[in-house]
Amino acid sequence: MFSYDIQALARRVVEEGAARGLTIACAESCTGGLVAAAITAVPGSSAVLDRGFVTYSNAAKTQMLDVPAELIEVSGAVSEAVARAMAEGALRNAGADVSVAVTGVAGPGGGSEAKPVGLVHFAAIGPAGAVHVEHRFGDIGREAVRLESVRTALGLLLDRIGA
Repeated sequence: MFSYDIQALARRVVEEGAARGLTIACAESCTGGLVAAAITAVPGSSAVLDRGFVTYSNAAKTQMLDVPAELIEVSGAVSEAVARAMAEGALRNAGADVSVAVTGVAGPGGGSEAKPVGLVHFAAIGPAGAVHVEHRFGDIGREAVRLESVRTALGLLLDRIGA
């Protein structure tokens, strides 16, 4: 299902998280659960993955992750502020030790001059602190944007775990 490099990253997330006794929560929008799917493809993932929140709509971000509607209205769903709020909400609502959030424009439509197709914001929180990353993958195709986002999110989880 996933390429070898994604499988290897997910395996490392599970191994490093388990070795440190950490639990993980994922908050996903444009990836639609692919980060959690990559993790759960690894045997033993139940030791680390607590849950995933697929919050594709703005209402879901507000209802499931407590992202303030006003924040979405002011900053837009695809923004650093919302990615950070998603990661914080996932951490808090799951009671997990580490979280990652992904929100972006996968395409082919939906982009604008300010927020073009391929723009993805990531936020992660863990023992190594909190971080935000913005990638502009470009209009490389919906599947490619989503898979690049999974790679980035898994890397951020490893980094926040402290691996």
